[in-house]
Amino acid sequence: MRVNLMIEGQESVTWPQWVALARAAEDAGLEGLFRSDHYQSVASRTERSSLDAWVTLGALGALTERIRLGTMVSPTSFRHPTVLSKNVVTADHISGGRVELGMGAGWHELEHVTYGLPFHDLGTRYDIFEEQVEIVVRQLREERFDFHGEHYTLTNCEARPKPVQSPSVPLILGGAAGPRSARLAARFADEYNTVFPSVEVARERKDALRSACEAVGRAPLPLSMMTGCLLGSDENELRDRAARLKEQSGAEGELDAWLDGLRGAWIIGTPEQAAQRLEVYADAGVSRVMLQHQLHDDVDMVALIGQVAAA
Repeated sequence: MRVNLMIEGQESVTWPQWVALARAAEDAGLEGLFRSDHYQSVASRTERSSLDAWVTLGALGALTERIRLGTMVSPTSFRHPTVLSKNVVTADHISGGRVELGMGAGWHELEHVTYGLPFHDLGTRYDIFEEQVEIVVRQLREERFDFHGEHYTLTNCEARPKPVQSPSVPLILGGAAGPRSARLAARFADEYNTVFPSVEVARERKDALRSACEAVGRAPLPLSMMTGCLLGSDENELRDRAARLKEQSGAEGELDAWLDGLRGAWIIGTPEQAAQRLEVYADAGVSRVMLQHQLHDDVDMVALIGQVAAA
């Protein structure tokens, strides 16, 4: 199982914390560092803040040497596809070819209303998303092309420079592997990501993705997952982190009941227990995991995630 760190940047992660987390991820031997692409807290905590995702990743690309860097995921409502493509290829050059692009249709209505960004109905958002995916992929991979869609028109587009990576920056699409999502991924993506799945749900989504790829004559895409993570070197350390996270989240009730409610999808326990849990997901078809670490000032837990990756 390939193990990556996932950070929810919109929950007031500061630049010094980003630097510390990236360096800790490299020191821990993790494959990469992924971050969300939101402008406002997804917990609707409007007092919290967010640095821009692609500026952050470009800067981290200059400060790191080995880890992969990417978004989970960049919503189409934030940027014109040309702007997104240019951001991605710039970060790819800065990092020496270590960038990955996760794309999505956008879902957090409050941040769109707050920042004056368009927030269409779901069907329209997905129509725009499909056009953006094609445009970005073609800008990263093709020498010259025209595009005439309902939402975008490009004439004689010759996007340069191309990425450092060959053949291109890996594209990650995701969701619940519904028919439309799986078809789009089978056409354009290099990987499919799903969030907080149980083992059974992961297996079902892997099967749906395999069917979509077979329909277009393509080998099955790799399936990755993003899920919560809470680790301790022993039970006492785990409970201490759990108490801090519970307080940070504002959750009510007893600690044990709250923690038990997370165990169905989160990776929780000692590094050895976490590695065993990930083996079960690997058997269900998951080949990579992005472990969401919400205690952003705690680099010691990043080192424990490294132990999971090494197990």
